[in-house]
Amino acid sequence: MKAILTLDNLASGLVTTIWTPVFVVIFLAIIAYAFWPRNKATFEEAARLPLREE
Repeated sequence: MKAILTLDNLASGLVTTIWTPVFVVIFLAIIAYAFWPRNKATFEEAARLPLREE
């Protein structure tokens, strides 16, 4: 049988070949930013915000 090129097949192929790796890279960049040693003090200060008495 001959494969029929439809919009659904094209969209599915586009998502799996382009957008999935792009989102994986974005996710890994966010994780790297969160665990970067330079940002530790900023995140620790933000974690103490609810406990602060004003």
